[in-house]
Amino acid sequence: MHRHLLIATVVLAGTVVAACGDGGTSAGGGDGPRIAVTNTILGDVVRNLTGDLATVEVVVPSGADPHEFQPSARQVAALREAEVVVANGAGFEAGLDGAISGAEDDGAVVFEAIEHVAPLATAAGDDEHHDDEDDGHGHGPVDPHFFTDPARMATATEALATVLADEVPALATTEFRDRAAAYVDDLRALDAEVEATLADVPAERRKLVTDHDVLGYFGERYGFEIVGAVIESSTTQAAPSASDLDDLAATLRAEDVPAVFVDASAAGSLADTLADEVGDVAVVELFIESLGDDGSGADTYAGMARTNASRIAGALAP
Repeated sequence: MHRHLLIATVVLAGTVVAACGDGGTSAGGGDGPRIAVTNTILGDVVRNLTGDLATVEVVVPSGADPHEFQPSARQVAALREAEVVVANGAGFEAGLDGAISGAEDDGAVVFEAIEHVAPLATAAGDDEHHDDEDDGHGHGPVDPHFFTDPARMATATEALATVLADEVPALATTEFRDRAAAYVDDLRALDAEVEATLADVPAERRKLVTDHDVLGYFGERYGFEIVGAVIESSTTQAAPSASDLDDLAATLRAEDVPAVFVDASAAGSLADTLADEVGDVAVVELFIESLGDDGSGADTYAGMARTNASRIAGALAP
């Protein structure tokens, strides 16, 4: 049976440790299955699913850019020793692809979340994430940021819970299934809460400009139009030209967009430069590709979704 599925979450059993020098963190029981998760967003999801029934190690630390992250030797070993690897897929964590493939070759169950949701295409010509590769992790022009839509996250989480219960004997229990069902219900309630938070933004102001193409799923789910991006790519590894910025500035003026939304894990000077050129435009940080630190209001997936919705509504509502 081919065990390659899509999402960035890896579970790793072992002694619980605090944040390591290379940024990895672990949590959960010390005697359960080892699960390695590629990023903090999926790491929080897996921890909510498993509780103390497994030990979960997150490879890419909070605040790091998953597009550019390169694992240490210890983190590669953690992936290859895990019983289950949970990843985002669609090239979101491209620097980990080799280690994930190695883990799969060593017998780990690899779950890639994006394979379990309805995908969206990237911007035209964007192939940064999606070159076909011999390791099987190339997936064509798919936008990897499905997690900006809590409804899709609920769907992916339900699929992940099924795979864990089917593939990991220690999780084939009523306790795990009940816990997973309750968390999926929480995610669906979160989707409704986000929708309610955004309700005060009128249709004519539901226009988003971002630092790079990260809110496509969010826009589709909640009725927002993506009118432009500082970098017309779903990765931060591209760079705009001066003419690109001029064109985007013209779009901001024409569309009367009051804010540019930037990812806190990759915030830089480009959006500020654009806002200075256009004039009365706010630069608003969102937590999109990584959870925030403790106390940020975005240190869990649910907190991240609530914080982002509140900031978007605050910037765009009249």
